[in-house]
Amino acid sequence: MPDDIISVSPGPQFVKAMVLAVAADALQLVAFPLFVAGAISPADDLLDLAVGAVMVHLLGWHWEFLPSILAKLVPGVDLVPFWTMAVANVWRKEKLAAGVAVEKPVDQLPSGR
Repeated sequence: MPDDIISVSPGPQFVKAMVLAVAADALQLVAFPLFVAGAISPADDLLDLAVGAVMVHLLGWHWEFLPSILAKLVPGVDLVPFWTMAVANVWRKEKLAAGVAVEKPVDQLPSGR
């Protein structure tokens, strides 16, 4: 069996999730005066809850989303692009999992009998 390089490209769900994550993080950076209050900012909380719900809908539940939600409750932490980092980490883990599944030797795969 030749050593073919397996390329895993992001599906439409990951692309949508990344665009949403970048947009949400950019909004929190650009509109910093509106979101500076952290846990007491209702606009920030609504944005994070909506982004979290859409992320779970697009990608399913991943533990990477929990720090993104909790860290946004601390004032000033909104400057860190946690949503973008969370989606990138989910993509990295999915890519690694796909690579591990592909690298199994043929004789170890189920025969279907």
